[in-house]
Amino acid sequence: MSEFLSQRVQKVKPSATLAVTAKANELKAQGVQIVPMGSGEPDFDTPINIQQAGIDAIKNGQTRYTAVDGTPALKQAIIDKFKRDNSLDYTPAEVMVSSGGKQVFYNLCQAILNQGDEVIIPAPYWVSYPDMVILADATPVIVETGLEQNFKITPEQLAASINSRTKLFVINSPSNPTGAVYTKAELQALAAVLKQHPHVLIITDDIYEYIRWGNDDFINIVMAEPTLKPRTIVLNGVSKGYAMTGWRIGYAGGAETIIKAMKKIQGQSTSNPCSIAQAAALEALSGDQSIISTMVHAFEQRHEFIVNALNNIDGIECPKSQGAFYSFPRVEGLIKRLKLKDDVEFTTYCLEKLNIALVPGSAFGAPNYVRFSFATSMDNIKQAVEKLANL
Repeated sequence: MSEFLSQRVQKVKPSATLAVTAKANELKAQGVQIVPMGSGEPDFDTPINIQQAGIDAIKNGQTRYTAVDGTPALKQAIIDKFKRDNSLDYTPAEVMVSSGGKQVFYNLCQAILNQGDEVIIPAPYWVSYPDMVILADATPVIVETGLEQNFKITPEQLAASINSRTKLFVINSPSNPTGAVYTKAELQALAAVLKQHPHVLIITDDIYEYIRWGNDDFINIVMAEPTLKPRTIVLNGVSKGYAMTGWRIGYAGGAETIIKAMKKIQGQSTSNPCSIAQAAALEALSGDQSIISTMVHAFEQRHEFIVNALNNIDGIECPKSQGAFYSFPRVEGLIKRLKLKDDVEFTTYCLEKLNIALVPGSAFGAPNYVRFSFATSMDNIKQAVEKLANL
């Protein structure tokens, strides 16, 4: 039946992270004990006050359609959050709510991209960026970074990648999959390049904003260079910082014209996000924030353990990260030692022989790396490291 499929859908790949989770779940259903190091979601429960807000919404009859771009109350909470945490001012017409951060990015691509347009995406990248660009008939331009430059694009690389066809630049900090965080000075240097090219739009994916360690305050590219605000879309959501992955609420701030176009795309696809989840997200953004520090403290402890443990294994080089809940080690030496072909074969070996679920670096545009998620228990992390150390 493949002859009935569109050329568009045949150009894109299934999500590698979801594929790993599905395969791990399949093995678990067969009774195999899997050590889950692949999933990118906190192992904490959604806080009780947020759960209760969702329950109350059901009891109070908030179970009907809302405005396509979100309830007025949630949009105001997002406006307040942007002002409080990011010193960014938006009007209700400049923000919208979607069914997860992924839909924000998809809406943007569909709203602004045409055939022939190019989108600059630093690698390693979140797995869905290039494919959503392709679904909009545009071309992803992948700029390779690596461990030696801390997985960050340089101003020189950015400048060399921009041409008359460039429509969008994507930046994600803290990063999935590397945990790398751009400093203010690094963002200002990138901004200096972008200021020379006013035809280029920017999207800053801030979904891991709250999951950082160290003494530096969070900063994104539009906070570092406010003159870029008219052509920057700020993407965020409640999934990671509030342990609300299944609630599916993302949001965006940006120029009214672009947000209006994104709203039009959403209105003809999913329409409004879940009304109950919106009520819970309102409580997340405006209620007790203590869950964030609790999770971050745990993630930081796990990060320190896993980095030290992996670096003690022959054939693995694991840099420290500054945020998110991932380590992204280079495993080229271990692949060679095990006489395997590549990182994909290595992660297959880990799943089938060691019962460890990992995601290959190739899925993120970085062969010979793997992504370890430490959004899981310390017991699971210790099991995974011990199995690898015994190879």
